Amino acid sequence: MSPWLVVGLGNPGPQYAGNRHNVGQMVLDVLAGRIGGTFTSHKARALVLDGRLGTLPGGAPGPRVVLAKPSSYMNVSGASVAALARFYDVAPERLLVVHDELDLPVETLRLKRDGGEGGHNGLRSISSALGTKDYVRLRVGIGRPPGRMDAADFVLRDFAVAERPGLGVTLEEAADAVEDVVVLGLEKAQQQLHTAGAR
Repeated sequence: MSPWLVVGLGNPGPQYAGNRHNVGQMVLDVLAGRIGGTFTSHKARALVLDGRLGTLPGGAPGPRVVLAKPSSYMNVSGASVAALARFYDVAPERLLVVHDELDLPVETLRLKRDGGEGGHNGLRSISSALGTKDYVRLRVGIGRPPGRMDAADFVLRDFAVAERPGLGVTLEEAADAVEDVVVLGLEKAQQQLHTAGAR
């Protein structure tokens, strides 16, 4: 069986690393720590880590996953994701994209499959490159911009100091949700995330 391809969206370079827009890549860093590996360059213009995530019932190692951070800017990340899906022979239903979500409050997580992109240019690029919207998304809430601040400016700002303690918890919970999807399947993962009073 082909692996799960777990993509964390964000922009490349240290100047963007702490931005709200890069929260998807922050979640992948947590997952990389759990797998116990490091990212390496891939010809599909991405940093990848191939390993096993979680533990199956009975104690066997969890399913194979490929964690991927596209090296291109978020708005054109679709070409990299599509190339990785072809390289690893991953069908859309085994693709999970972790991304920031303006329409959810900070510390809120939601899992879904299919549906619109909600104005998210990274998702739009992926859907266009794949020719389908039928993939799994983990939406990580970053909140709405204050006052009249433009959304494009807001997503390229770092999380506020007061938000950072909660952010660490949210990133761990997001990594848990990814692990649940891979090990238990989307439906059970959604039940656990959405009915357990998740943040």
